[in-house]
Formats: sequence, C-alpha cells, structure tokens
Amino acid sequence: MTEREDFPKYDSELDKCRDFLKEFQKFGEGCKYMDLLQEVANRRRTVVEIELEDVLAHKREDDFVERIGRNTHRYLKLFCRAIDEVMPDATEDISARRDVWDVLCAQRLEQHEQALNQPDAELEGADKTGFPPALTRRYECRILPLKGAEHKPVALRDVRADDVGRLVQIRAMVTRVSDVKPLAAVVTYTCDTCGAEVYQEVFNRQYTPLHTCPSNMCVENHVKGKLVMQTRGSRFLKYQELRIQELPDQVPIGHVPRTMTVQCHGELTRCCGPGDIITLAGIFLPIRYEGFKAMKAGLIADIYVEVQHIFRHKKNYDEFEDTPELAQRLSEAADDPNIFRLLARSIAPEIYGHEDVKKALLLQLVGGVTRTLPDGMKIRGDINICLMGDPGVAKSQLLKYIASVAPRGVYTTGKGSSGVGLTAAVSRDPVTGDMALEGGALVLADHGICCIDEFDKMEESDRTAIHEVMEQQTVSIAKAGITTTLNARAAVLAAANPLYGRYNRNRPMSENINLPNSLISRFDLIFLLLDRADMETDTALARHVTYVHQHGANPELDFVPLDPTFIKHYISQARTVEPYIPAELAPYVVEAYVELRQADAEGPSDQTAMTARQLLSILRLSQALARLKFYEAVTTDEVEEAIRLTHISKASLANESDGAGGMQSGAATEDVTSRIYGLIRDTAAAAGVLEVEYQRIEAMAVRRGFSEEQIAAALEEYVGLELLEVNAARTHIAITVQKVGEDEDEAADDDAGDGDNDGGDGSGGGRRVRPWRRR
Repeated sequence: MTEREDFPKYDSELDKCRDFLKEFQKFGEGCKYMDLLQEVANRRRTVVEIELEDVLAHKREDDFVERIGRNTHRYLKLFCRAIDEVMPDATEDISARRDVWDVLCAQRLEQHEQALNQPDAELEGADKTGFPPALTRRYECRILPLKGAEHKPVALRDVRADDVGRLVQIRAMVTRVSDVKPLAAVVTYTCDTCGAEVYQEVFNRQYTPLHTCPSNMCVENHVKGKLVMQTRGSRFLKYQELRIQELPDQVPIGHVPRTMTVQCHGELTRCCGPGDIITLAGIFLPIRYEGFKAMKAGLIADIYVEVQHIFRHKKNYDEFEDTPELAQRLSEAADDPNIFRLLARSIAPEIYGHEDVKKALLLQLVGGVTRTLPDGMKIRGDINICLMGDPGVAKSQLLKYIASVAPRGVYTTGKGSSGVGLTAAVSRDPVTGDMALEGGALVLADHGICCIDEFDKMEESDRTAIHEVMEQQTVSIAKAGITTTLNARAAVLAAANPLYGRYNRNRPMSENINLPNSLISRFDLIFLLLDRADMETDTALARHVTYVHQHGANPELDFVPLDPTFIKHYISQARTVEPYIPAELAPYVVEAYVELRQADAEGPSDQTAMTARQLLSILRLSQALARLKFYEAVTTDEVEEAIRLTHISKASLANESDGAGGMQSGAATEDVTSRIYGLIRDTAAAAGVLEVEYQRIEAMAVRRGFSEEQIAAALEEYVGLELLEVNAARTHIAITVQKVGEDEDEAADDDAGDGDNDGGDGSGGGRRVRPWRRR
C-alpha cells in the first residue's frame, strides 16, 4: 500500500468526521452527537465520546473505521477540529456558569481587535481572535473502541509492535497511582518589549519554553524581546500516571508479570485506585527516555498507553446502580423470612456444608456500623473472622470466593507476605522523583476484606503488622523521614492450620493453636473446622465432589442459589441501613454478656476467655443481622443469633469433640434433644413449677448454641413420647406429671451429659430469620 493510500487527503478525512457528527442518528431519536455538542455549548457536559460502533453504523465503511483504529491519535485531532467547526451556539443562559476563561477571553477581545502580530507559522491553527483552539476548548474528545466477541480485551503481553499508534484494549490490575498534577497544554507568554501575547501548544510531557518574542514588531525592530510566562493565561490539564500489571491468570507458567505505564488526562483521572481490576482502551504509543536513561538507552524507547476509556470491574457498594427489575427482586427477597439462611447458603454453594461458617462470612460482608464518638474516637464495625482447621476442609476456597465477591477483596498468603507488603513500602515516585508510600495488601483492601491464607505460617515480626489494623484500622508508618497514618478500614479473614498440621486431640487447645492471645482476642469469631471420619458425612461429601468433577456444576440442591451479582446488590442496599441498639434492649445484652462471662469463668482456656471485645463482637454481629433485614433498630432476635454464633465459635474451640464447626453442617448429634429436654426440666425445677414459657426456653436454648430447628425437633420428639405438652398457641411448655416417675431413670441418664454449657455441636442449619418488616 502506498503512502498516499495509507494516509488519504487531510480535507477528505476531515469532511468525513464533520459529516458524521452532523448526520448520525441513532434509532430515529435525532442527531446524537449534535445533541451532545449542544450540551457542551450549554456548559452541561465536558466529555464528547466518539463510539466506533456509531461510525461503522453511519458510514458503513470498514476501511474508514480501520483507519481510525490504526491511526487514532491523528483522527482524534481531526474530530476535535470538526467539533470546533460544527459547535452550536448556547441556547441557555450560561452567565451563571462563566469561568476564568470567559473573563480572560473577554478582556483579550477588548484589548485586541485584530489578530496578534505573529508570523504565519505561529498563527497556524489559531482562530480569528489569535487564540489556539486548545486554549478555548471546554470539552475533551475521546474515541471508544468497537465492541463484540472479536474485540475482547487482550493481555498486556499480547500488545505487539504492530499495535503502535493503534487503539488497544487491555485488561489488567492497577498497582500504582500517582498524584494528580497539572500538565501544560497551552503556555501563554507576554513580551516585555512590545506587550504581545504569544501562545505555545505543548503536545508532550516535556517542552522547551520560548525565550524571544516572534512578533512582527520585535522582528522588524531587530529587538529580542524577553518572554515572560503568564500562568493565569495558560491552560493546564489534570494529569495522572498509572502503573498496570498483568493479571495472575494471564501470566504463562514460569514468567514474571509484565507492567506498563498508563497516562490519564482530564476527567479520566481519579477513576481507579491501586488494586482495582480495570479494562482500559487507549492509544499505544512510544516515548523516549529522559535524563541519564536516554544516554544509556540510545535509540530504544519506552512505551505507554494514552487512555481513552476506563472500566472498573469491581465497584464499591455505594456505586451499584439498581434497575427497576432489580429493585423489585430486592424487595421480594427482603420480604422472605428465610432470606438470611438463603443468602448464607448461596455463598460458595459448590462447597459442601459449613452453614454456620457461611452465615458468619455473610455477616462479615455486610459488616456492622462504625461509630464515631464526639471526642473523635472510632469504634470499628468491620468483623474479623479466623478459620482454624485441618487441611482439606475448603478454607482457602472460602477465602478466594469472599475475595472475588467483595468489591475490594485482596487475597494473599502468610508465607509470601512480609510486614512491608501488608502495610506500606517506601518507593520513589517516577513522576516527581520524591519518596512516596506505596500501600500494601491491608491498605489496598480499604473498605473491603483482606483474606490472608496460611496465617499460621507468617513470621512473628510480620504478623505484628496487623495488630493495629484489626482493632484501630489504621497503619502507622515512620520510614525514610515519612511519618504518617494510613487508613486500613478493612475486615480481616484469616485461615490457619493447627500447629501439628492436623488437630491433635491428645493435646490441649492452647498447644494446637500457634497464635498469641493478643491476636486471637482481636478476632470476632474463630471457627475450628475438623475433618472427622463419619460414614454418612463422608459419603455425602464424596458424592458431592464427584458430581462437581463429572458435570462441572453444583449438584441439585434443595434450594435455588442466588447469583453473586444479586448478593452484591442486596448487600449494597443493606449497608445503607445504620441500625442502633435501643435503650430497652441494653439490659438484655448486659445480662447475656454477664451470663456468658460467668459460664466462661468455670475454667476456660486463656485463648477463649470472654472479654469486653466479645461484647463488642456481639453488638457488631447483631447490627449486621439487622442490616440484612433492613431494621432501623436491633431486636432481641438479632442479639440471640449473634450470641449463638459467638457461642458456636467458642464451643468449637473449647470442646472439639462436640462437633461445632466441623465438616458436617446441619446434622445434629445424638444427645442434642436430650440436652434441650434437660434444659426445660431444670428450668421448671428451679422455679418449682411444671409449666414454663415457650419464649423463655427458646431464648435460653438459642443462647446456649442450639438452633430453632433443633429445638423444634426436640419438642416434637418428647411430645410424641408424652413427656412434654405444648399448647396450641405455643406460648407454654408443660411437663407431663404421670410420666415423670416412669422415666426418671431415663431422664437421669439423659442428664449425664448436660453438665457443660457449650450447648450442642453448633453445626445446625441456623435459626430462621423473622419475617421482614421495615420500622
């Protein structure tokens, strides 16, 4: 192809761009781009995006679209010239939206009735007022790529030398974000001798300033007028540099991830932060090295991408946009009384069991309410969870699922993470050359969840880096002369193995868990997941795993799991609610905490001692439950469920033989019904009556770790044995007198295992959520 064919005449291409802007209509709704330009003229829009899909639909010339994609930088200038030519006049009063450029242009037009006395080379590209077009433009023009299956984003290493100058799409992860700096677009000078104004357009990041005045007066008088830069009359653009890196699934085996510099201008700045997964469209361009690097590099150039569009894959909860259909689904789901259990079971449905653990992870995604006291002290609302257990119980899979669902989820491993990698590292900013802090995993997970696998494999010096984060949610740094505090408002989800690889039942719990007490107390919930040999559980698990491997999907469940997108939207709506603890509920919470404290004083391990932090944990869990139900105030039901989860996690650590947190979930042990019956009988005997309130028994049983399903099953069994009677309104439970003597020996046998206070295995299906109602 000849050079003339590859680069057609300038005017013909400009005419095509102008005709497209003036004539394109979409679905008969009028001229799309002229309407956009009218909004620009009325100062209601600052960005004009040219979609190649529209160019292809209008011109129906693949060659024209191909030329735009092959030489995007040149056609970007052509579209800017075409927009300047067809820009309509304002149809609204824009006096209230006048800016500094309106004032400057009005002053200059009054002072200069004619064009500036400059050589023709200086006036090229200037309008009749003598101003360069880039000085008076109040819009940014961008070109968006084609869409479709054949135009998918590519990996960073798939961008080749043939793509130089082309419009490319890249999917990568942001690793570094520089500060937003002003970048000179047009520099204005004033001559000290003749007073003329001289304009210099800047197209690169670096430029050589003008020193002598090129006006006709200075040239004719053979005077070298000195030019002084006028900062107020120059035009600057917002400029930011990003550093992107290949995603882990894009890196070939044995290779190191590649990185590339990305330049953002104008409204594209501050669109993403470190740790975000983005798909960007931009112009792939070379750039010469600067300074001493240029001496070493010779003819070698660096590469960068000039961004035209950025799409962020993981959005924060407050950035989700609800459609009317989705809002209807959310309203219907909120009315479902079993929504809590359904949401919990929909978390990683391909993982068998762990129902109570999934409930805790759901509450961690929702989080409690962060309180700021009048004196400035903050009480954290994020929930920290630790999963301690044998290998092969799907701890890492749960962590990776939570990291993928959370908008700002960061997954890391303890062995491959250093203290600097978790908090912050000091590095030199490539743009300014100053020393700057680069955030680590905990800082990147701000307002999200930081998942740390192999937590027990971390070095002790590195593990101390997260002590401050887990309670104060800040990272204090004093490095290289930089003393500051960074925000790390992230929930920590940790997974660890026992000290000996598997839990040793012959050793106490303190010797199995190789974590200090100061760190364990900072976790709101700690679940011990054990791999026990059980015929029914092992058979069900093996069938589940083999089905997944055979069909590549979950087996048919007894419910329809909710898709992750709906779960994100539901959680985003739930996080907008800020429930409070009513005054009438405070005595109940105090009584429950004191009861747990007294029960814990009978000889627990130091690592499971009930402290004031566990009281705050109960409040955070109850607030998260109230958020899921869209309650404005926490009720007794939420506090009971929070206490049950806290008791389950503590019971799993206190007595692993009870089965709490084990692999089986939803299956009750053989003596659960007997313990519930013993609780009813002991309560009635302590009061000296044969009838107790149903609600009181239910509250006591839930507080001791039993689920509502287990309570109902126990009552049904003992009513069938005619040992108990429940009235039709289910308000009272009566002990049958004639059966007491006959079954006293049996009851005594049943009572043999009721001395502990751990309240069952805690692996039940969870208490049913009350019907949803707004208050």
